[in-house]
Amino acid sequence: MSQQGVQEELYVDQYTLGLVGPDQEWAGTVADGGTVETYTPPGCWGPMVTPSFRGGHEVTRPIRVEGAEVGDAIAIHIRDVEVTSMATSTGSMAERAGAFGDDPFVDHRCPECGTTWPDSVVEGTGEDAIRCAECGANASSFGFEYGYTVAFDHENAVGVTLDKDGAHALATDAERVMDIPKNARQHPILLYEPDGMPGTLGRLRPFIGNIGTTPSVTMPDSHNAGDFGQSLIGADHDYGVETEADLEKRTDGHMDIPEVRAGATLICPVEVDGGGVYVGDLHANQGDGELSLHTTDVSGTVTMDVEVIEGLDLDGPVLLPNAEDLPFISKPYTDDERAAGRDLGAEHGVDVETEMGPIQVVGSGATVNDATQNAFDRAGQLLDMSEGEIRARCTFTGGVQIGRLPGVVQLDMLAPMDLLDDRGLGDAVREQYDL
Repeated sequence: MSQQGVQEELYVDQYTLGLVGPDQEWAGTVADGGTVETYTPPGCWGPMVTPSFRGGHEVTRPIRVEGAEVGDAIAIHIRDVEVTSMATSTGSMAERAGAFGDDPFVDHRCPECGTTWPDSVVEGTGEDAIRCAECGANASSFGFEYGYTVAFDHENAVGVTLDKDGAHALATDAERVMDIPKNARQHPILLYEPDGMPGTLGRLRPFIGNIGTTPSVTMPDSHNAGDFGQSLIGADHDYGVETEADLEKRTDGHMDIPEVRAGATLICPVEVDGGGVYVGDLHANQGDGELSLHTTDVSGTVTMDVEVIEGLDLDGPVLLPNAEDLPFISKPYTDDERAAGRDLGAEHGVDVETEMGPIQVVGSGATVNDATQNAFDRAGQLLDMSEGEIRARCTFTGGVQIGRLPGVVQLDMLAPMDLLDDRGLGDAVREQYDL
């Protein structure tokens, strides 16, 4: 990746073919403190059924941030997330035997002619529509176990699931309805026209499922996490790794945490010079845990400011969500609570530490328990605390939330501001929560 001219404002509408890593071409270079706007295609289902993809998402090319060096961190201040799709299809997945080798998200091959990562064409609609350009066979590696199609209202406040006729009507105009960007290379999942649970109303709150910094090794974008990454261990394809330790090079960009939305700040490790910030996999909504493993993938735009934090050597992301998204006991103290705490401390002869700030340490692993242990380890290293103290503080002033099953979590706590200042996080926390 070569350096380019530094821009105060950078617009990005170029994408990778399902990979992240140091060999991907830069989208451009933005100034430290500059603004990036991205326009991204849908994440999971479109790339999953497009057999030329090497990963399960279609994310932007990496963005170089001026001055970011290995051992620093980049604070990504998410200013706006706007959905541009009018509808999408989603659901739980069924794998198609013969259309992949070791991994249906990565290792695609035509079940008839055996071409690896074949080009494909669309013929009609339905789950047989995506065909190998070489031999004409159905070449996608996924169908729906249970699927549904959702249309959004103009304000993107609610969505409603459609019946068979409604899903088919959208499938015949799928690219326009999903607003597939001209530089994208995926097939729109509306083509599959699933029609489960028609007439169901749902609330929408858009967020970013895959956002972060470039890992130091090339890997599928959907597998840049400790849970999805497990399928790379021992895999016999170009992106397989040998051991669990090899996954430590991940940067956990694939989080699927609903709180990563407009107003939040995400702080990410720098593992390659320039950082390589990338964005993709926007969702219109999702319940905690993403229990179907997939949700409402959409096209859309993201506006964000980026800021280098020198010397903040992180193992994984730290999230500062909107104050309203914090659990009750993790919210910043009010003036009345601080005063009551000082009075209570005086009564019992103890100095009360009332200057505290909320942080969420992201952890990932093969299971929720593994992900939580990963978050304990990361938090302990960040704050120079024993695991016992981390567990105690998270029990008394925080908790753990599930971003995605089987293994992405947010570890909540209120941390002493002097410690956050020592680590270089104090200013970001004060700005986020107006402390």
